[in-house]
Amino acid sequence: MINSATIQITPEILGLIANIDEFKGAWRALGTLAPDRLSALRRVATIESIGSSTRIEGSKLSDRDVERLLSSLQIKTFTTRDEQEVAGYAEVMDLIIASWADIALTENHIKQLHRDLLVYSEKDAWHRGNYKSSSNSVVAFDENGLQLGVVFETATPFDTPRLMTELVTWIQEERSSARLHPLLLIGLWVVIFLEIHPFQDGNGRLSRVLTTLLLLQAGYSYVPYSSLESVIEMNKEAYYLALRQTQGTIRTEAPNWQPWLLFFLRSLAEQMRRLNKKVEREKLVLAPLPELSLQIVEFTREHGRMTMADAIRLTGSSRNTLKQHFRALVEQRHLNQHGSGRGVWYELR
Repeated sequence: MINSATIQITPEILGLIANIDEFKGAWRALGTLAPDRLSALRRVATIESIGSSTRIEGSKLSDRDVERLLSSLQIKTFTTRDEQEVAGYAEVMDLIIASWADIALTENHIKQLHRDLLVYSEKDAWHRGNYKSSSNSVVAFDENGLQLGVVFETATPFDTPRLMTELVTWIQEERSSARLHPLLLIGLWVVIFLEIHPFQDGNGRLSRVLTTLLLLQAGYSYVPYSSLESVIEMNKEAYYLALRQTQGTIRTEAPNWQPWLLFFLRSLAEQMRRLNKKVEREKLVLAPLPELSLQIVEFTREHGRMTMADAIRLTGSSRNTLKQHFRALVEQRHLNQHGSGRGVWYELR
């Protein structure tokens, strides 16, 4: 399906892969943070991933909105399309992180993940879990959710089933042969998936879910603790440009994989850098603190401010226990206290 001779392996690509793989190998040691710390890192990354991935597609919900929504997912009723999309994305991400080893990359599983992704989206009920029946194209949105224009045309509904069968067969064969480095393989698979755009809607979100699945299956176990989607959202113009530059050439004799592979690997490197920075900060600055205090500081750092109610909800600890930790963190000059009584809140010094 892909002629490996068309893949140009530059020094920058080799360097990016080497750095990412070095971090992958070191994560076993870095990952010895306490389970509750890892859980806190994962929760923050999950909120960022859900918020960013849905905003890339035009949602207007902030990370704080997403966090509030996640705390009430058991309600199962959502008033807006944005909320419906966030709820579906959250449940699929939970499934991927919990069961990645058991989800084979087959067409049936891809269709099931698409169905689950849109399970709460009323307007998508007619097509979820099925390949597209009419033409679609990739559209870019600005930060206000307004359509900027068509990025590129996609495969026809007639060609889609055949192209998806070829794509899934190709990655299964390439995984077995190990001719390509896993990061190159994943990057190529994702960009072709997006060029096909097999479903009527939800392709961008599903591509990012599948990226996480493929990275976990390739042994990049740190991925749930740092948001790749957040990196992509911060570089959305470059994301669409790389897609456009590569996808317009995929069906030619000389595909130009370079723009997309560079964007993909640079994004993975930034995801790794952010996580490494967080972990080093934890180890060097906060290591002497009790685990619950570490948790409080991390949540405060991520959200800007922290109230007692926030801390109870996020940590599950009792008010009296948290009072002692907040008092110690203020005395040790980790936190500043504002207000008093029920209105008290905290921020990092």
